[in-house]
Amino acid sequence: MSTDWSRIADKIIRKEKKVAARSRGKIPYTAAGHVFDDKSDKKDICWWTNGFYGGMMWQLYHATGNELFRECAEKLEVKMDAAFMDYNGMDHDAGFRWLPTAVANYRLSGSKESKNRGLLAAASLAGRFNLKGNFIRAWNDWGDDRDTTGWAIIDCMMNLPLLYWASDVLKDPRFKDIAVAHADTAMEWFIREDGSVRHIVGFDPVTGEFDREYGGQGYGEGSSWTRGQTWALYGFTLSFIHTGDEHYLETAMQVADRFCSRIPEDGLIPVDFDQPAEPHYIDSTAAAIASCGLLTLEKELKEKDLSKAAAYRAAAEKMLSVLDEKDCDYDPEHDELLTRCSASYHDKDHEFPIIYGDYYYIEAIWKLTDKELFIW
Repeated sequence: MSTDWSRIADKIIRKEKKVAARSRGKIPYTAAGHVFDDKSDKKDICWWTNGFYGGMMWQLYHATGNELFRECAEKLEVKMDAAFMDYNGMDHDAGFRWLPTAVANYRLSGSKESKNRGLLAAASLAGRFNLKGNFIRAWNDWGDDRDTTGWAIIDCMMNLPLLYWASDVLKDPRFKDIAVAHADTAMEWFIREDGSVRHIVGFDPVTGEFDREYGGQGYGEGSSWTRGQTWALYGFTLSFIHTGDEHYLETAMQVADRFCSRIPEDGLIPVDFDQPAEPHYIDSTAAAIASCGLLTLEKELKEKDLSKAAAYRAAAEKMLSVLDEKDCDYDPEHDELLTRCSASYHDKDHEFPIIYGDYYYIEAIWKLTDKELFIW
């Protein structure tokens, strides 16, 4: 029996109308007692996930025309102006913050203020580029004994579309050139021969030479952190869309093939494909992001390789059907949507709501029901 994706979309819309009505002004990351937290204060305004709830609101507004969703998205976008005033908080996740908010708003409304925010964010991201190593530095120093000057991470593949967008809007190749240089470096140093993906790669910031890999948020060095695999899968697909470079498409397919070969029989994605049998931690964000990437790949491959396209769609539908049946809370009195998300294998807490899980689940369902606003 096939899944009725339109029915799921309707359930999401009914729920999110009520959630949005009581969450105006919030910038949520997680939920406690079924109530969203709020990261809009000065201490948390630069948190890397702060754009995703705005992205949810724009996806919902695009699908329904309901002004409540637009109002929530615009309030969130204005609050995030404070992040521009915190240099240490402005890291490589500018795309995650401003593509689903300011750039989405600009695409829909042509807002000059939103365009300005997107370009400021793109300029900040471009300023992190290391000329010797051809990579975008991930984080600023954290105030401990770790020197992160030469660190790049796979997540940045999803931030590159902010640079592609800036070049397109300004008709200026500089931003795109930086994005391509970083993508080429990631293709060389982050993707293993078997299609699995490193999370953190360290380079010598002076010479640009490869130093080592770090375990990052997965189980350990050499393991296969599932969300990292999805950032690569989706990110290289997007770089192909923005550049037409077939090497990026081939890399996305290499990662996708490896990911699909390791999807468990029950369709629930672990935090790391190489984690021990016990404790068995689930990360539903990885399933949702992978589904978005696979469905985007399917679209790009329909005229190139129908059998591969069909396989990717089948894998995405399997994971999304499992999320719908086992891991979604459609109760309109509960703020969260996905319930079993994990940020990092070695964190103390696991299997709790995380806002980007909700965002990518909605985006994936919207892809299946032709409701999607293209954000990336």
